[in-house]
Amino acid sequence: MTGIIAKGLLIPFFGTALGSACVFFMKKEMSAKLQKSLSGFAAGVMIAAAVWSLLIPSMDQATEQGMGKFGFIPAVIGFCLGMLFLLLLDVVTPHMHLNETVEGPKSKFSKTTMMVLAVTLHNIPEGMAVGVLYAGWYTGAVQVSASAALALAIGIAIQNFPEGAIISMPLHIKGCSKTKACFYGVLTGIVEPIAGLLTVLLAQFVIPVLPYLLSFAAGAMIYVVVEELVPEMAAEEGDQHSNIGTIMFMIGFSLMMMLDVALG
Repeated sequence: MTGIIAKGLLIPFFGTALGSACVFFMKKEMSAKLQKSLSGFAAGVMIAAAVWSLLIPSMDQATEQGMGKFGFIPAVIGFCLGMLFLLLLDVVTPHMHLNETVEGPKSKFSKTTMMVLAVTLHNIPEGMAVGVLYAGWYTGAVQVSASAALALAIGIAIQNFPEGAIISMPLHIKGCSKTKACFYGVLTGIVEPIAGLLTVLLAQFVIPVLPYLLSFAAGAMIYVVVEELVPEMAAEEGDQHSNIGTIMFMIGFSLMMMLDVALG
């Protein structure tokens, strides 16, 4: 059982690492079509996971704890706190997008540091989201399956793939070696398995507030979808409009919904 959890917690990290490694194979940046496809698919997976794997279990858990028809309260509170937490992070740290580069040789160190810090901080709630699901499955406190937790981990890994490129590619373009740029990208993903593992280890102590943690993770994920993935999947390149992001969103949402309902 512990082996299953360990592998699941590492999957999002591998997504970041693979995205960071793109710097060794791509000369400039990821193609717009691939970026939209990945963003759309990840957005669909994460929204479906937020609803079926996090918010619904949060309300079910609160109801079982004696809140009855007011079982939605922890879900609402946790969801809002999760979104507000990510909003605060976006205010205090710049969150780089794939189409942004860092310019200005005089500000190389400070902007590199801030960019790595921003993505690292944004990865913590995502690691917690996977950890919360595995903690709920491990303790039996929430009616979720290991397969549902695995599906969420894979969805976040897909979202992390282009995010790893957010770090490595701009850094290489402005002068960092490919190895160093890739290292910075990989570094941002290390916090995810750590955050997930801490959540699992503390599961026995956080069971009373598990509904809040589940919905907090959902709020953080929805914020990432709304703020990052949807704009990227819907962005127009010049005068060309593409529906690839929407189609991949549909596929991702449907796939995650089927996995969660069938295996949950």
